[in-house]
Amino acid sequence: MPIPIQVDKTLPIPLHDQIKEQILGLIHAGQLKAGDQLPTMRALSIALAVNFNTVALAYRELDGQGVIATRRGEGTFVTQAPGQAEMAQMRQAKLSALVKSLLDEARRLGYASDEVRGAVEAQLSESQKENANAQKP
Repeated sequence: MPIPIQVDKTLPIPLHDQIKEQILGLIHAGQLKAGDQLPTMRALSIALAVNFNTVALAYRELDGQGVIATRRGEGTFVTQAPGQAEMAQMRQAKLSALVKSLLDEARRLGYASDEVRGAVEAQLSESQKENANAQKP
């Protein structure tokens, strides 16, 4: 099963961190569960057009955290998924980090708080309209 991982080479975030965070995000969202197999490092590096060592580093860090494990000759598997309370806490922490990153970047670029608030509210409104239209038969 292909997993939806993408990297953006224009971002200042290291590619291995992007891969690692997306795998963690899929686990936290319940899209990857304990026992699910991940793509091989080689297959993922080819699919993402990144160096094999980039994927290997992401997998090694996740393995060090005990989130995944590689079994020789079998593949790499999700070893644990957080419990519901832990998952909610992790999701909230990730969301807070995303918002903080947005605010830091907006501040760095000279946007006022009211401008950022207005842009976020406009984007939320647009997103809600898109979701409502997508759910119509």
